[in-house]
Amino acid sequence: MSYIFLGIGLLVCAWQAVRSSRLLHSALWLAGSSALTALLIYMLGAPEVAVIELSVGAGLVTVLFVFAINIAGEEDLPVQPIVPRPLAWFLVVLAVGLLGWLNRDVLIAFVGMIPGEGFTHVLWSDRQLDVYLQIALIFAGVLGVLGLLAEIHPSAKPAPVIEEENG
Repeated sequence: MSYIFLGIGLLVCAWQAVRSSRLLHSALWLAGSSALTALLIYMLGAPEVAVIELSVGAGLVTVLFVFAINIAGEEDLPVQPIVPRPLAWFLVVLAVGLLGWLNRDVLIAFVGMIPGEGFTHVLWSDRQLDVYLQIALIFAGVLGVLGLLAEIHPSAKPAPVIEEENG
């Protein structure tokens, strides 16, 4: 039952991290979801991985995000989506489906259809889900920091400078 509450809390924190209007609040929600992920990993029987997730995910990444936000500032810039919304949703559904298909043994064990093997054994003996999660965290962290520190797009026109005449 505690796994369900942790999963719900994790999803709420992740959703709030995406939906938050301020970058600093989003970074804090992301730290909360990372801390809950670390707690869930610890409860599944991998304390070493949980400590790494807590220190890197909730600690280092949060510090980098806060640092980048303080350097870049929280300006409200008009954001034009790069990818059209229907294509983005299709890619999200495709990625979730592919992740589920690649980890079908873990999902089957979670449901309890493999007799004699529990979810913890399958998750930590194959370690596929852990590898994919670490890859996703690394890419998300790097792209997030690069996005925060990126300069204005070169095609954006600079504001005109108005000079006053001294007369």
